[in-house]
Amino acid sequence: MTQQHDQLMRPPIEELLEKADSKFRLVTLSSQRARQINSYFGQLGDGLGKAVPPQVTSTARKSLSVAFEEIGADVIVPVEKVDEPEPAPEANEDE
Repeated sequence: MTQQHDQLMRPPIEELLEKADSKFRLVTLSSQRARQINSYFGQLGDGLGKAVPPQVTSTARKSLSVAFEEIGADVIVPVEKVDEPEPAPEANEDE
């Protein structure tokens, strides 16, 4: 007898939205992490070791589902971008 898989999203979208301040932020964070996971599995045979492996044990076969599970487990968290101050204009020495 075959095993029936859960059709609902795990973790629930409501729980994931509590981790990020907007839907857009959740989508960008999870898609960036899913790309990293894809890169990891793509370079496994090459021995490059540049990409970070999945940080949770998951039965999901899709990298986006693994990324959502990582966000739900607080392994991947959104980070605010810090704007660096612009350098002061250099004084013209000829004047």
